Parts: sequence; structure tokens; C-alpha cells
Amino acid sequence: MLDRRTFLANTSFGLAGLASGCADPAIPVTPSPKPPALPDFYEEIEYRTFRYFRDTVNAANGLIPDRWPSPSAANIAAVGAALAIWPMAVDRGWISRDLALTLTRAALRFFDEAPQGEGPSGMSGHRGFFYRLIDMRSGARYKKAEISSVDTASLHLGMLFAAGWWSGDNEDEQEVRRRATDIVDRAEWLWFQNGSAEISQSWRPEGGFARSGVIGYNEGLTAVLLALGSARHAVEDGAWEAWSAPYPRLWRGEGETRHLAYGPLCGHQLGHMWIDFRGIRDTVMRGAGFDYFENSRRATYANRAYCIANPMRWDGYSADLWGLTASDGPGAFQLPFKGETRTFHGYARRGPLDLPGERDDGTLSPAASLGSLPFAPEIVLPAAKAFMAVPGLYREYGFLNGYNPSFRFTDRKVETGNLNLQSGWVAGDYLALTQALILVQAANARSDFVWKIMRRSPVLRRGLTRAGFTGGWIEQKSD
Repeated sequence: MLDRRTFLANTSFGLAGLASGCADPAIPVTPSPKPPALPDFYEEIEYRTFRYFRDTVNAANGLIPDRWPSPSAANIAAVGAALAIWPMAVDRGWISRDLALTLTRAALRFFDEAPQGEGPSGMSGHRGFFYRLIDMRSGARYKKAEISSVDTASLHLGMLFAAGWWSGDNEDEQEVRRRATDIVDRAEWLWFQNGSAEISQSWRPEGGFARSGVIGYNEGLTAVLLALGSARHAVEDGAWEAWSAPYPRLWRGEGETRHLAYGPLCGHQLGHMWIDFRGIRDTVMRGAGFDYFENSRRATYANRAYCIANPMRWDGYSADLWGLTASDGPGAFQLPFKGETRTFHGYARRGPLDLPGERDDGTLSPAASLGSLPFAPEIVLPAAKAFMAVPGLYREYGFLNGYNPSFRFTDRKVETGNLNLQSGWVAGDYLALTQALILVQAANARSDFVWKIMRRSPVLRRGLTRAGFTGGWIEQKSD
């Protein structure tokens, strides 16, 4: 078995050196086909996961808690996902169309009328953007939460989906379209650039804009595309070039494994919940010879290959139990493990160790693998089955957020979750965004459910075109 030093010395993102010592490193040359049908057990996963949204939503305002059962504020990105999940549930026969419409209108009415201003309390947002976490009842800013450009973009994408799916001529569906479009158009993206070509990550009334911008390769691409596509407050040309400027230092792998890397798999998945990147390419990807969908497929295989190689020698990692992403963990500890002192973490971003700032503390997340279902069903479906078999991980709302089979220190008090000598540590909470990722990506894998609506969005099409995307559906007339 390769030790950590040998692995990092002989591999680029866990792939180039695998042939000499680890099983199953191969990556298919062509993109995986969309599965004609998912197995019955996957429908059970989807329905259980959907029940998280059905059972935790505040029906009066459409807000969704960031996590459960721990007490939690609402997560605006999760509300955006819910705006796609309610129609999805109608399509699957899980709820009535009337209930889905009621919940959709409740959320849109709330955000349409929510107080905005620069004050540090009592506000839901400012200049058309919203605080990432807001109170489940009042909708006011939660503690010192930031206004997030990326999370606001996720909320807005859900609204754009709602505007496309609720296409009826009756007053209620017209209201959905009117409110959704107007809320999205209000966002003052020029303000969020703060005099730079980059979109800022966040703003707080206490200190203004974050010093870091939304750049590189991760789920933040949605914010840049909406900023370019805005009908009222679009940013100037150059925002996509600023976003992609760091790309040269993010490439990993060679040949069929070459891809833009980002450690946590959620960075390769969350934007793809909303946007069908198959067959469309910007300047960079035209030069690379493949699209961002293929990039996420390769990143998925790279994440799995790293877990198979397992340079840290964690327990439980395998060809079927794999997936590093942002997730809960057992807590902040430094403890002995296999003759070394290892550092464990609570909630943290996790990824293969040859990317700057990444960590691997033995914590796997089911959503990391299941969120890649459209990209690589041939490896995701066995992973889903394997995670279902982990004692205590698969419960009433599907998968709890994380699992660490190496953490069996029963004399320690973990931050959250439970641990035992048999399974190790298992998270105690479901997280709304990982639940949404599992659901939406399954719907896209089944029928392009979200993608086919979003392909018609004028805002999204305008943003992609201004970013330089060509080919595929982007050049076809919107139906």
C-alpha cells in the first residue's frame, strides 16, 4: 500500500501514479451515458430525502432549515433548491400540485416583501441580495451571518426555475413568474463587484465586502453567470475572465484524467444542479477539448481514486465507500491513529491532500458520491448501496451528513452525532444543501428535470453567452 508521502510524490491529484499500486484507477474515455432507469432502491433514497423538505419547511414563508434535528436557521440556498423540489415532487406523485404552488408562492411572497437595508439587524438582505442564514420565522438576519453572492445566486436559480416551470395562465402561476423574475432582477451585481472585475464573496454591515472574490473553479460560477445575465444590473464584460484567471494553477492529471480541480466534490456539483454543461464550452474548455460536465466526471473519478489509494491509511475507504466534500465531522481533536498523531475536524471542507488547504481526516459523505450521479452512475450506484449498509447512517430522511469509520475513540465527547466501536462516528444531522444535491441530481439523471427548464431561462442564456459559451443547446433557439 502506498503511504502518504509516496502517494503525494508520485501522483497528480491521486491519478497519475495509481497504476503502480492501487486498484481500479481507470477513467473511461467517453462520458458515461444517462442511465435508462435507476434501480428501485434509489427511488427509496429520493423519497426519504424529499421528506426532509416536506417535514421541515415553514409553510407560512417557504423557509427551509439549514440542518435538522439540531436547532437551525433557514438556509437561502436550500430554499432555492426547494423551489425546484416541490415541482419535482409533483412530477413523482409525492405531493399535490396545489400544495407545491402554495409553498412556492409562500417563499416568493416572503422574499419579495422581506425588509432590505444596511442595518446589522432586522433585515433579510441588502440591495437585492440576502443573508445566507435567516431566522426560520421572522426571516431576519441570523446572528452575524453574511450576505452571500453565491448563496443568493442559488436562491435566484431556484426562482428562475419556478418562473419557467409554473407556466400556466391562471393568476397564481402568473404571480409566481412575476415575483420570481422581479426578485432576481433586483440584485445589484455591480455593487457586489465593489469596483473590481471580480464578484465579491460576501458583505457584512460590520465590515463591508470580503477581501476575497469569487474566482477559480467551484460552485461560485453560478454567481458570475447570473451577474453577467442580469436584466437590470449586469456587470461589465470581463467578469468571467476574472473568474477563470486562476485556472492555469488548478489543472491536475494528464490526458484522460486532466481536469480543473477543486477538493470538495460539492464544488463540482452544486452549479451543475442548475446548469446543463453538456456540449457547451467557454474559451478555456474549447481549448481543453472537453466541457465542464466532463470535468466534473473526471473530478468524481479523481476523488474516488484518492480514496482507493488512501494515503492516510484511514479505515473503511474503498472502491464503493468514497467521497470527500464539505461536511460535518466528529470535532476538533488530535488523537493517536496507527502510530501517528492525526487531526480530526468538525464541519469542514475535505478533499484530496495535494490541493492547497485541503484536509482528509477519514470523514466520508454520502452526498459527495451521490451528488455525482449524472456524471458517473456506474460508480455512484454501488456507492449508494454501500452507504445504505453502514449501520445508523441511512435513516428516516435518507443519509445523515457524514461518516468516519476511523473515529472510534469512545472516551471522547464528539461535537455532534454518535460513535461506537462497530461503525465509528456517524453524524447526527441532515444538512439541507446535501439533501438537495442528492435529490436534484437524481432528477437530472432521470429526466434532465431541472436542466430542461433552466435551458430556457433568458437570464442564464444571456449570462452564458456573455461568458463566451458556445455550442450545444446554447446555440439552439429556446423553446
